[in-house]
Amino acid sequence: MAIRFTARSILASAIGCTLLGAFAALGLSASADAQGLAAFDSSRPVDYAADRIELQDRDKRVVLSGNVMISQGDLKMQAARTVVAYTNDGGVKIQRIDATGGVTATRGTESARGDVAVYDFNRRVITMVGHVALRRSGDTLNGQRLVIDLASGLSSVDGGGSGRVSGSFSVPKRD
Repeated sequence: MAIRFTARSILASAIGCTLLGAFAALGLSASADAQGLAAFDSSRPVDYAADRIELQDRDKRVVLSGNVMISQGDLKMQAARTVVAYTNDGGVKIQRIDATGGVTATRGTESARGDVAVYDFNRRVITMVGHVALRRSGDTLNGQRLVIDLASGLSSVDGGGSGRVSGSFSVPKRD
């Protein structure tokens, strides 16, 4: 099942208001590609598919489960389960997306992986927590928490309470 919509204007479907918002810009490096992050258009249409969708209209949320796949432009995300919270004030507006179960996001040659991811639409901030791993070409970055500010394009990774950030940078070959 695939449905298209935008983050600000959600189309009503036959079963009611099914929705899912933009989970933007997780495929990134820690700070080297800030202009690419800041230029990401999080209001672009989003496609999603899952084994099951449950509309919990009374609680103003939608639960997608089983092989959840989300794409927005060149951003692709996979998770076992996703909960989308929304308001219905003058039209459906997505507030937050919580993704769990081995979340992976890719954009171009970059990818991010973590246990849990949260996208706060009002703040335009994405946070990944738990065994975070960023990959970009041959470069790697590992930590416990990744925070991406979509407005500024600034990203940070920390090692958690007792952990450290680690990784490696590739070095270009010289002739």
